[in-house]
Amino acid sequence: MARVRYGARTEAEIATAREARSALPDIWSTGVVALWESDPDAVAAVLPPPLEPARRPLVRASISTVELPGYPLGAGSVAVAAVHDGHEGWYPLVMPMTHERALTGGREVFGEPKKLGEVTVERDGLVVRAALARHGIAFVEVRGAVGEQLPLPEPTAKLDFYFKFLPAVDGEGFDSDPVLIHCTRHEKVRRLERISGDVVLRESVYDPVADLPVRRLVDLTIGEKTSDQQGRAVERVSAKALLPYIHQRYDDPQQIHDGPPEGSVR
Repeated sequence: MARVRYGARTEAEIATAREARSALPDIWSTGVVALWESDPDAVAAVLPPPLEPARRPLVRASISTVELPGYPLGAGSVAVAAVHDGHEGWYPLVMPMTHERALTGGREVFGEPKKLGEVTVERDGLVVRAALARHGIAFVEVRGAVGEQLPLPEPTAKLDFYFKFLPAVDGEGFDSDPVLIHCTRHEKVRRLERISGDVVLRESVYDPVADLPVRRLVDLTIGEKTSDQQGRAVERVSAKALLPYIHQRYDDPQQIHDGPPEGSVR
């Protein structure tokens, strides 16, 4: 009988896949990072407990193209500064990706709020335009001109916070208590340049980052970097406390409350 591809893989095949994953080479991306101070109350309002606001109401938008073998990937995020148990980091609200493959591991393993979208980084000489778009709306756009080359930072570790959960089968909350994830990224930079420009936030029902206005632009750069990431589950969190924030994850705010279709088999 010909091999059935949906059938179980052998132990040797599983081991080969595991070894290939552990030996991945550095994958470099070219990206624009914008950092701004926003409204403190707005930043605090988007943080589910037990996350707390950081000392400064910072918002960070990252817009990158990634040199993946075989096909290019656009990857972006909009995150706010946050603190958990004394650890300072970032809480991403939305992470547009241009390929489903990038969604699967991030959402299922780490709990990242990834969604399919359009990610653009364009450079023509000194002119740069970068944007995150979904549903035909470029809800974040960076425009500017490249200035001086900046000193390269030392390799550093950056912390992101995610909530990992699954909606309940019966449409009532979650299958189990959500888990707060600490994800540490070890980042290396090989090129970094200043951008003189601005950040435009456009109104979007699905991605309302315009509620986090640019009060003061802190930093705007374009660079090349590589990173890896390691996550760990740090604690179970209150399902009741997290439920009011679940619309951050879904385009349809009622999706988390949807029950099975009428007449379906339970």
